[in-house]
Amino acid sequence: MKEDRGMKKRLTALTLALLLGLSVLLTACGGSAKGSAASSATASKEHPMILTLAHNQAENHPVHKALVRFADQVNERTDGRIVVKIYPNGQLGSENENLEQLQAGVVAMAKVSAPNLATYNDGYNTFGLPYIFNDQADYYRVMDSQQMDDFFMSSADDGFLTMTYYDSGSRSFYTKGKAIRTPSDLDGLKIRVQDMAVQTDMMKALGGTPVTMSYGDVYTSLQTGIIDGSENNVTALTTGKHGEVAKYYSVDEHEMIPDALVMSSKVWSTLSAEDQAAVKAAAKASTEYQKELWAEATEKAVEQARQEMGVTFVYDVDKAAFQAATAPMIQTYEDKYPGVKRLMQSIEQVREAN
Repeated sequence: MKEDRGMKKRLTALTLALLLGLSVLLTACGGSAKGSAASSATASKEHPMILTLAHNQAENHPVHKALVRFADQVNERTDGRIVVKIYPNGQLGSENENLEQLQAGVVAMAKVSAPNLATYNDGYNTFGLPYIFNDQADYYRVMDSQQMDDFFMSSADDGFLTMTYYDSGSRSFYTKGKAIRTPSDLDGLKIRVQDMAVQTDMMKALGGTPVTMSYGDVYTSLQTGIIDGSENNVTALTTGKHGEVAKYYSVDEHEMIPDALVMSSKVWSTLSAEDQAAVKAAAKASTEYQKELWAEATEKAVEQARQEMGVTFVYDVDKAAFQAATAPMIQTYEDKYPGVKRLMQSIEQVREAN
């Protein structure tokens, strides 16, 4: 036990050392304190306030392109007094590391998958739950609502605020040997899921065997039979080349997990009210742009998977059976996490209003 505690202390010390080193690096690049105005009130075009933004997507991804649009809009709306400096491709670490850096004041902003924020605010567990959105139209209606924006901006005490969301599509099952039309079709199948408790719980509720692994290991694991299938949006078939191995994509659309553009609440407080409005407007504009890019990418992926990879898209899925199988799980999360229950109530309020 003493050895374990000693190891934890050494790892903690190493993490802090790395963060300090990263802070120095960003400062040298003009991404943090030196070279940046301390607040938007003291910023000028000649001496701007620099906001570092970290994410793990490639530069050809729709989200990165939307973030570039966001940075351009912030620059334009503030007359160059605020500059967003983007670090893509996981240059500054994983999403969880980026969130730690944001909490530590090393970076100002980050793009992360929304459920990763549940570590700091339990309401974000909601976004990993299955079937909380009826379809894409319902998803957009809820995510663009005032109720959702109120939730996004309610986490200042948790160290962050969500400026906007980005669409990462609907997630469905894709498999090697057979199509998935009902939960019983998952019996005995090993399905890769993300390292998130909510996805593991979902697979158990549906009768499959969850296997957590990194996205980069999925292709080989499908080839070798370590897993029988996976779940993701349709672009995984093409960008990850999973469609070369998994020939059935069953459109059950069990999850629609948004990405979140988050900002340190401490940094947010250094912006004037006018500049806060400018940043929010730029963020919302970038979301509308990303929706267009995502629709194009999805359409292209479906066509390529069909024509070039021979993937069969299965639409006669019994969604009602999947919803019934996962309903007790959703109730468990509402009972366990007060934030989930409140956000689910807000989602229902949006539907009632429409």
